[in-house]
Amino acid sequence: MLILPATYLPDIEYITRLIAAGNDYIIDCGEHYIKRSARNRTRIMTANGVLELTVPVVNANRPRTPMHRMEIDYSKPWQHQHWVALMSAYRSSPYFELLGERLEPFYTTTHTSLVEFNLALLRVLLAFMGYTAPLKVTNDYITAAEGDIDLRPKHRTTTFTTPHYFQLFSDRHPFAENLSIIDLLMSEGLEARGMLTGCF
Repeated sequence: MLILPATYLPDIEYITRLIAAGNDYIIDCGEHYIKRSARNRTRIMTANGVLELTVPVVNANRPRTPMHRMEIDYSKPWQHQHWVALMSAYRSSPYFELLGERLEPFYTTTHTSLVEFNLALLRVLLAFMGYTAPLKVTNDYITAAEGDIDLRPKHRTTTFTTPHYFQLFSDRHPFAENLSIIDLLMSEGLEARGMLTGCF
């Protein structure tokens, strides 16, 4: 079984493994929140290189808080900053209009729960790729068994290699591995899912 965290604008490996798993996966929202991890961070390519975007959360330093209890902190203008960064990075990409109109509402409305925000974004991204199956989610912590693929550890080894695609700003920056799936979707659109098929 594939065990996934609920992450912000998941990376390409996350989406690739999720699609490849078919029905044999679970998104664990009962795990403890991990600071400075993909639970509230993502990476995109910009004119200045790779940029990390972070969703601030309330009580980030409180230990052993289950993910499904983490709340987003709206005391800082992070939504505006993220949307400006996304527009600056991708507005010249082939699929910005199609995907951008689906993403913009997440930066103009509020979601109290980090998990709800992440999962709602994930559903939009998967639907854009033609993957419409309901997500399998639990608020109970899942203990990994032998043979399970567990993407929850903050630092993990992986054999995943990002399929090569045209990355914006490739004229000034080397190809960056495993960015947010939106980097691939903005460049390849509906072809992205086919590119990820067979990676595992």
